[in-house]
Amino acid sequence: MLVERLGVLGFRNLAEAELVLEPQVNLVWGPNGAGKTNVLEALYMALAGRSCRTASDRETIAFGEPLARAEAVVASGAERRSFQCAVSRADGRRHQVDGAAAGPEHLMLRPALAVFMPDRLVLVKGPPAARRAHLDRFCAALWPARVEGRRRYARALAQRNALIGRIRAGEAAEAGLDPWDAELGAAGVELMAVRAEAAERIAAPFATAAAELGLTGDAEVQYRPRSEAGDAAVLARELAERRESDLARGYTGHGPHLDELALRFNCRALRRYGSQGQQRVGLLALLFAEHEALVADGRPPPLMLLDDVTSELDPERRRLLCERLEAGRGQALITAATRESLPASTPRNEIALRDGRPIAPLAKSETDTAAA
Repeated sequence: MLVERLGVLGFRNLAEAELVLEPQVNLVWGPNGAGKTNVLEALYMALAGRSCRTASDRETIAFGEPLARAEAVVASGAERRSFQCAVSRADGRRHQVDGAAAGPEHLMLRPALAVFMPDRLVLVKGPPAARRAHLDRFCAALWPARVEGRRRYARALAQRNALIGRIRAGEAAEAGLDPWDAELGAAGVELMAVRAEAAERIAAPFATAAAELGLTGDAEVQYRPRSEAGDAAVLARELAERRESDLARGYTGHGPHLDELALRFNCRALRRYGSQGQQRVGLLALLFAEHEALVADGRPPPLMLLDDVTSELDPERRRLLCERLEAGRGQALITAATRESLPASTPRNEIALRDGRPIAPLAKSETDTAAA
């Protein structure tokens, strides 16, 4: 699956335009404020139906414009599909595929998305919830048919927590938790098994990618479930044993919704002991490991959206990064201040931006002046 074109209208500082993308590496370059990151965000939003940078969709609407729209054309063999996301000040967000409302069934019609942005470092150094959500999205990309298992667990957890609230208010009996313990146990064991298998798939490629990209020492990714339960009955029993404390706190305090995906190097937590540069490499290594696992499983390679990824990599690491992108048989968009941010030997499609507009490639003297 490849994105052939991206069209934007009223999107942040980007002028109305249609950008042509090529397979493998696409370099979006230009001075600060040119709109490079906005191109990545627009492409993500067209495909996923939401921003990768903000929870407020209306922030993507350019000043003075009534709406923002991003449209991506995805090719799979001879088939073409149009993914469009529009955000209106009056009507909110609308996500469509070929003119019809997008739904879960459309997930398999687009490439998986792997995003590196400086803000995404929260995935490495932030709380476990971000890493759990990321792991679940990777599981969905690897096994789309298993997505319902995660939803089943989320529904059961919400129902159990709601019942806990009613019990605390004296509106329901404690015995009513029994069936929800059983449901949460069944869905939870299934979810843990999927997460554990996914983490195992990326463990070796994560270590390799981390070493190649400069994370010295042994790097590892570990799935750490809150429960050791191997079957539904055991997890349900664990929930029942903790019922008193759950009623005291007002919510379910045990189960896969509290699991951790730990990133470590030299037996230390990357989130606590890694430098900013090491955390950046850790995030990159995680994305490449997932890329390799998807390709190995016969899934389409993910679309790599890499914002300002080369700024803290030395020339050798940049070369290794580009070699990995070329070898991955997938498509990538990379933003950088100059075209020299990538090795000259790397084949690429260049999109030069200035003031939100795609332009003919700048001469080197102009680039140096703009970057200064």
